[in-house]
This record gives sequence, structure tokens and C-alpha cells, in this order.
Amino acid sequence: MQRSEEDEFLTFIRVRMERWRRAAYLLCHDWHTADDLVGIVVAKLYEHWRRVSAADNPDAYAQRVLTRAWIDERRRPWRREHPADALPDRGWTQADRVGDRADLIGLLSQLGRKQRAVIVLRFYFDRSVEETAELLGISVGTVKSQSARALEALRALTQETGSPQ
Repeated sequence: MQRSEEDEFLTFIRVRMERWRRAAYLLCHDWHTADDLVGIVVAKLYEHWRRVSAADNPDAYAQRVLTRAWIDERRRPWRREHPADALPDRGWTQADRVGDRADLIGLLSQLGRKQRAVIVLRFYFDRSVEETAELLGISVGTVKSQSARALEALRALTQETGSPQ
């Protein structure tokens, strides 16, 4: 861009900046987002200044850029998120995990060897039914039945002791 074009661009922007900002606020109801939208408009106008300055109505062109920038911004995935009044439960704290580890070891010790092996391989090591069967040298059906019985036993044990599930 030549110096005279740049001066013309800066003058065009300076005169309209606050009006664009207010218009952007009316669209989005947030001053920070409005500032972002105006920044997008300025960048796009700068990029296409020769075409904009030659247009019959550069103000209409700029308004169209602003409106489209707002529509594009609303399509962004993070705009579909809504704030919550309370933070979600993030799980256990480190102190809880130490206690839970001891509880888990106690519960697993009450299972039979085969059930314990199936549960540890399936859920701790995240092995598939087929991989667990191969590692233990048993059938897929046995892995499924041992998993079901072990989980049922663990549920019953946690209800008896009052441990969280």
C-alpha cells in the first residue's frame, strides 16, 4: 500500500472505529467480543483496501464485513458453551486416591484368583475380552462370566462396607 492509500485507510478507520465498536456491541452484547470483531473488520478492510476504497459505498462494505464476522464468531464451537453456576466434580483428590487404593486392594483380595486376574486385566490394564482370554489361557465366555460375577461381588462388597462405588 502506498503512503497516500495508507493515510486514506487510517482516516477511514479513525472516523468509523467507535461506530463499528458500538454496532458490534449491539450485535453481540459483549465489549470484548465487539473489540475482536472490529479488529477483524480492520484487518479485512486493510487486506482489501483497494477494492473497498473503489466501492460505491465503503461504509456498507465495512458493515457487511462486521456482520459476517459476528455470524462467523457465533459459529465457533466455544460460543456454544454456557457458563455453569458451579464447577463440575473433578473426581478424587490425591488424598482420596490413597485411601481408595487401600480399599480397592482390600476388595480385590476378597475375590477368587481367576476373578481378580480377569478384573485387573480387563479394567486396570484395559485389555479386551479376547486379549484377557489369551493371556489367562481361558475361553472368551469364561472371561465374560468371571467379569460379570466379579463385578457383582464387588458391588455387593461395597454396599456392605459402605464404600463408594
